[in-house]
Amino acid sequence: MAPAEVPYSQKLGPHPSYIQVAKPFVFEQKIQAQIIATGANPQREDTFRLQGVQWIDDTRRALQLPVRTFDTAVIYYHKFRLVHRDTEYASTDAAAAALFAACKIEDTLKKSREILCAAYNLKTNSPSEHLAPDDSMFDGPSKTIIGLERLMLEASGFDYRNRYPQKYLIKLGRRCQLDKDVVKLGYKMMLDLYRTFAPLKVTSSAMSFACLELSCRLLSKQEDQLAAFDKSKWRVPRAHVMEGMLDLLELYTHFQKATKLGSQYTIERFINIRIALNQEAEELKLPRFSEWRDTKSNGAVKGLKTPKTPITPASPSEVRLNGKAGDVASPATLSPRSSGSGKRGARGQEGTVRFMLDGAQARSEKEAVGEYFRDEFEEYEVEVEEAPPRPLANEERRRDDRRDGRNGTRDGYRARHERGFKRPRR
Repeated sequence: MAPAEVPYSQKLGPHPSYIQVAKPFVFEQKIQAQIIATGANPQREDTFRLQGVQWIDDTRRALQLPVRTFDTAVIYYHKFRLVHRDTEYASTDAAAAALFAACKIEDTLKKSREILCAAYNLKTNSPSEHLAPDDSMFDGPSKTIIGLERLMLEASGFDYRNRYPQKYLIKLGRRCQLDKDVVKLGYKMMLDLYRTFAPLKVTSSAMSFACLELSCRLLSKQEDQLAAFDKSKWRVPRAHVMEGMLDLLELYTHFQKATKLGSQYTIERFINIRIALNQEAEELKLPRFSEWRDTKSNGAVKGLKTPKTPITPASPSEVRLNGKAGDVASPATLSPRSSGSGKRGARGQEGTVRFMLDGAQARSEKEAVGEYFRDEFEEYEVEVEEAPPRPLANEERRRDDRRDGRNGTRDGYRARHERGFKRPRR
């Protein structure tokens, strides 16, 4: 018996795998496209983002964690929400997982139970109601955080290159010889700036200049001193600084009570500063968002692909709706490797996903591997001789004669019937 023929796809060998390059910066156009692709509600998106960042800030203060842990946790929280849908997890679960991962990265180790216990004790009024981290109440939520931690790192591309703009802000304040009250106000603004997507879009230097300039405008002092500072060594475009200040002003205008400094000033004060910045942007012809590319005629962004995200293993979509547990078994009791956990997704079922930091190396590897998986086709022209049509048989000729008449005209039975011929009665 002859051996079965091996399919062509099996002759090529294993799958070449997928390469995902980490992105340290994500611009506004990509952020809006990802929000649309995940199907998030724009009105609820701001609420969930502010709630998660506020939860991280309150919990890290209760645990006495440094500000660098807060910066890293918020960055991971923003990147996670740009990849996964809001219906797959609760905002507090994602915030806890981001803080848990940030504690490991920044070497300020805290157990998942300690984070959950600190968040729970903040809600209680009397110290007698406080719980210990080893309480059995935190068994389920602890498994949820551990399950979300893996997806938190995958959403960031395993990129541990974190930035701490507070250091640049202090150095810049000393170089410009600004007053302490201006620097302190800018430091508080930096914490509010992390409630927006500005840390994903601009550099640490641009955020430092934006916070210090906005604090000078609020206090109405030392504006000329900061403007006269030589910014060539810092390599900060004016468009990036303007984008950071406008993001802060939008936050203070629309969500005044959800910030640290919003309630200390009137909303008219922020609106007046925003009008002045808009006039300056029109004079300098600066765009509202930097690195913005034109879209197609139908409004679709070029190169936009809907992310194939896996279902959150700790919070399946059929179990959790809008962050609330359903009637079935709670997702908090499911471990990442249990039967109720979600699968890796269509991208990871066929091949391995590799995470890389160097984009040039990823492109070179794709080009080297692509030569072995390229489908090549050759076209051939073949001349085929067609046989002449065979003559009609006698039976076919008689059938045509009865239909069309012997004289070549339509005089047969069918033709007479079509003309309304009726057979006379006898």
